[in-house]
Amino acid sequence: MTSESGGPRCERGAGDAAEHPAPTDSDPLRRFAGIWCRAVHPLAATTMTPEAFEEYLLPLAHRLSAALRSSPFDTEAAYGVGAALVDAQCTEPEALPAILGVIDAHLVSCSTPAAPSRQPSAEPGHQPSAEPGHQPSAEPGHQPSAEPGHQPPADEEARARCVRLQHALAAGFVRELRKRERDEQAAISRAALAARTEAEKALHTSEAKFQAVFEGAVIGVGIAGLDGEVLVVNDAMARMFGGMDFFRPGRNVTEFVHPDDVPGAHELYRELVSGERDHFRIEKPHYRDDGSELWTNLTVTLLRDSSGAPQYQLALAEDITEHRRLRERLRYEATHDELTGLPNRPLFLERLDQVLAAGDDADRFGVCYLDLDGFKAVNDSLGHIVGDRLLKAVAERLQGCVNAPAELIARVGGDEFLALVTGPAAQADGAALARRMLAALAEPVRVEGRELRVRASIGVVDGRAGEIGRAEVLRSADITMYRAKAAGGNRYEIADADSNARVIARHSLTNGLPSALEKGEFFIEYQPLVRLTDGTVRGAEALVRWLHPVHGVLGPDQFIPLAEDTGLIVPLGRWVLEQAARQAREWRDADDEGGEPLRVNVNLSPCQLSHPTLVSDTVAVLENAGLCPSALCLEVTENDLIGADESALRPLRQLADLGVDIALDDFGTGYSNLSYLRRLPVSTLKLDRSFTRGMQRAPADPVDVKIVEGIVSLAHTLDLAVTVEGVETAVQAEHLRGLGCDTGQGWYYARPGPPERLHTLALADAS
Repeated sequence: MTSESGGPRCERGAGDAAEHPAPTDSDPLRRFAGIWCRAVHPLAATTMTPEAFEEYLLPLAHRLSAALRSSPFDTEAAYGVGAALVDAQCTEPEALPAILGVIDAHLVSCSTPAAPSRQPSAEPGHQPSAEPGHQPSAEPGHQPSAEPGHQPPADEEARARCVRLQHALAAGFVRELRKRERDEQAAISRAALAARTEAEKALHTSEAKFQAVFEGAVIGVGIAGLDGEVLVVNDAMARMFGGMDFFRPGRNVTEFVHPDDVPGAHELYRELVSGERDHFRIEKPHYRDDGSELWTNLTVTLLRDSSGAPQYQLALAEDITEHRRLRERLRYEATHDELTGLPNRPLFLERLDQVLAAGDDADRFGVCYLDLDGFKAVNDSLGHIVGDRLLKAVAERLQGCVNAPAELIARVGGDEFLALVTGPAAQADGAALARRMLAALAEPVRVEGRELRVRASIGVVDGRAGEIGRAEVLRSADITMYRAKAAGGNRYEIADADSNARVIARHSLTNGLPSALEKGEFFIEYQPLVRLTDGTVRGAEALVRWLHPVHGVLGPDQFIPLAEDTGLIVPLGRWVLEQAARQAREWRDADDEGGEPLRVNVNLSPCQLSHPTLVSDTVAVLENAGLCPSALCLEVTENDLIGADESALRPLRQLADLGVDIALDDFGTGYSNLSYLRRLPVSTLKLDRSFTRGMQRAPADPVDVKIVEGIVSLAHTLDLAVTVEGVETAVQAEHLRGLGCDTGQGWYYARPGPPERLHTLALADAS
């Protein structure tokens, strides 16, 4: 090998040897294998580690060394070494020069020559010949039998053999590469042939499968040209449409238009055949030749040729006619009342939402909310079967009131019905529909031989789309319907914004009551009770107030009825009783003169009166406050005691026996017999202010004077004290004192206020 080809690689190998010191192994061939590994491994595609690659090269080094020393000389081993290096994936273009360079530089020096080296007598200064430009290198650590650092001249025969071995190795390397290439080409050819054979077989199989699928498919399959002409359909498609005659020659898919096609179906088809889309899927109806209707789940796909150009259209059709009918039936059942067959609440709300979602130019709408009056009594007395039959008859009559496509009647639950009207005159039409419904129900309904009279209350609401929401519409209709019930029923009312606002405010207060007590939003004001004979303060009535965070201070008439309806009056009443008793004790403790203790009056509601813990709660409050029972007066409205039996009066008798005063409030407004007073456990009559208004100015109304005079006389005869409410002028106070009334309260003396102002009397006519 010449230095032109081997020299540079030998220089690279020498550099690698300098970077990676040679092994210290005493075996020269192992050192050779190590040098060889470090020169070749970075350039090879082998997956072996450097250590494994060196072990792989060691026997190859032995084979080359043996060939170098063989007698007779034979290069066959070098061919095998070249093939072995190819097997080790040393196939990169740079690998072979590196392989040969290391052999050229180190094989001879790491091997013992085959014959004794001839040492020609050299003249002083003569050097043995070598390859042009080649400078043998010595492995670090190798010390030849010469002076230290001196490289002895190489044996010419060994070097000649080394060159031939390099040539043989290169030839074996190239031959193995070519063999591998031929083998790979042959393998590729065999694979290509096998693939082509397999592809032809698969194509044949695919065509057979397609034909089998096409002919035996359960769903309909059809192919048409881009012009719409039907080319072929399978049996399933033909059966769907009533037979193959339907797809007679020349039939075009554009003939399958149906009035109920989904909007945009034609545009989807145009985009498909023009290549703008690859497929579309729709539910589509078709007419058969006999006029019957077929519904299909239709998928149309564009088939393209190898260049991507549109070629055919493939249609897959599934018969969903029965499924569609079932779905429509389920839809009907889901949107109609099972008992009456009328639209139900979901369908009504769906239609209402459609009306409310219309644009700015939408017509007005009206809603009628109808509820039967007293229907619960029918169910409770005659049974639910009769009630259901009555509802069916009512539904038939209400449905008969609908005389326009824009009107809808629905049963939304129980005995409740909703009606919807639309149009420019919706308000008038809604009221007219309400009148027609009331008229339709005016005649008795005959059920199982009974004639049942039907009464209904109707709330009518109207509006325009975009101005009011669904929830507000229904709430207003509901409020208005209950307003019609409160007015006596069997009538209709038109929605009124002010009335709705009052009801909504009432509802808001009702919801806020429970938390108001927990948050301490209630407080008590006290109005003095004045002894008319001497003008001294005898006690005070405790009046609860609500400091609402939004509405400000609310009087008891604004929230006490709500508290009674919700049952909150019991805990609220106990709280008032506790506060009033504690305040009465403070007044007593503050009285340095030790005079007659002030009495505190607390109102009792009907709920409190019938509550089983009334007596025990009152006793506990008095004990906790350290208050004498005689310092407490419980006021009960006259109407709450009318017709009360002995069990209802028992709690009051028990409290009266303990020393608690019982006052009959608003006396004179009820219709009880005056003799009834003898059996009531009361000690005081509170005369209603309606009897004393005629005394506010002089001269006094003589009728009022006579009435009050009689009541006072009767009360004193029964040993009852008389308190007069609503005293507003000095003239009125003077008349009442002259008639013998015991105490009075009103704005003439003082308005309700904080407890520390109890003794501050105005004594001025109320303005």
